[in-house]
Amino acid sequence: MTSDDNPLQINAREGLWLKGDWHLHSRHSDDSTNNPVEKIIGFAERLGFDYLTITDHDVHVAGAVAGHTWADPAYRSDDLLLFYGAELTAPRGHVNIFGIEPYDHQRIFDRRNDRDWDLLALKRDLGIHWSANHPVTSNHYGFSFDLADSIEIWNGPMWPKNAANVRVWDNILLSGRMLGARGGSDAHHGVPDAPELTTPWTPEATANYVGTPTTWVFAEDRTKPAILASLVAGRASVSSNPFNPRVELVADADGDGVAEMMMGDNAEADGGPVRFEVRLSEGGIAGARYGVTIVKNRAPFATLAVDPETRIARFTDTPAAGETSYYRAEITGPQAAYPDIPNSMHLSADMVALSNPLYFNYDPDF
Repeated sequence: MTSDDNPLQINAREGLWLKGDWHLHSRHSDDSTNNPVEKIIGFAERLGFDYLTITDHDVHVAGAVAGHTWADPAYRSDDLLLFYGAELTAPRGHVNIFGIEPYDHQRIFDRRNDRDWDLLALKRDLGIHWSANHPVTSNHYGFSFDLADSIEIWNGPMWPKNAANVRVWDNILLSGRMLGARGGSDAHHGVPDAPELTTPWTPEATANYVGTPTTWVFAEDRTKPAILASLVAGRASVSSNPFNPRVELVADADGDGVAEMMMGDNAEADGGPVRFEVRLSEGGIAGARYGVTIVKNRAPFATLAVDPETRIARFTDTPAAGETSYYRAEITGPQAAYPDIPNSMHLSADMVALSNPLYFNYDPDF
């Protein structure tokens, strides 16, 4: 590995960064408290989120259609793009289902214990996005990852418990599969509106809520199809809260001084050097010194310091010709304050953000 202090030119792409949360529960989940749909949406609107998915547990089944999340009159917004989602809760684990339009969740719930190849056919027939939830928890993900369109690598604000989820993802990437990663707060509880509504779960509302963590998606336009397409492609990164920096990993693979690769891109490695840049967006703590760990093919590859003025770190490496290689970035440092969720920051420890990978010599049809 070598470093290069000359900045890469920016390859301007059509698109915009949008932030949101892919995993939330409202009063329509029986394990939720003080968390009506209108409270969640109002909070996200006030904090400037762009998209949201409330993923209640299988509540649109067994004839409960009139009372489920999507039928709630409060499930609407003029400011947020709202996906139609649910958390499929099955003996083999939990899956978040995302739809651009309402879909028949009953069909997939009824067949949740089918063989994976039958579930794959059903998923395609329904036109839904299948996202593997929290792979390493008591409610682990026990389906084939070949079913998954994305994977939840960061569930809730507690970073230490999520390191194992990231390890599972690294194993998948090392196997030659390209699988986009996301976060999800999995928040269940809201702050009660009156003292008598307090429950033993109430303290959790001040530690885990919308945006802990936040998933940033680079979409071609501000539409739900574009957001889902970018999530599948891995054009996304995850920050522990919406006030922390967004991380981008880019690269110049052809040596012209222009960063033509962004997260999710796959290039052919010809044995020549590739220049990489890790860039932090606005947000975070002014002048803070953030560190970068570069992971290459599941192993720590480099430790870098982000320049506090330019908010950039650079390195050069030579991906092997004819072999698959991937690179991703982890950002550590001080946590930006999240005033509305004040107890979330210490739970994230020093993990600030993670990128999706850049790929070399991967087979997109694997």
